[in-house]
Amino acid sequence: MTLDRNAVQRIAELAEIAVTEEELPTLAAQLDRIVDYVAQLEGYDGGDELPGFLPGPSQTPLRPDVVNPVPLTRGPATLAPAWRQGYFVVPRVAGMDDPA
Repeated sequence: MTLDRNAVQRIAELAEIAVTEEELPTLAAQLDRIVDYVAQLEGYDGGDELPGFLPGPSQTPLRPDVVNPVPLTRGPATLAPAWRQGYFVVPRVAGMDDPA
């Protein structure tokens, strides 16, 4: 397939490439080689003999789903300024009171 001058200018315009008149023949030759190569690839019938390329292993082994809690060096009661019946005790915020 041969691209004419107008097609090369249109491709350059769509790609937002500034091409001078002197560069048009070189760009046209390069685009012709690219289009010819793609046409060759279209004619290739790969069939079902080769799977598509996927990087990495075909299957990833799963680890056992075991819960291992992280032991704390200090309990939360030692970190809290106030602790009562398993809960943190915090001061009441005045804006959160119900209007009565």
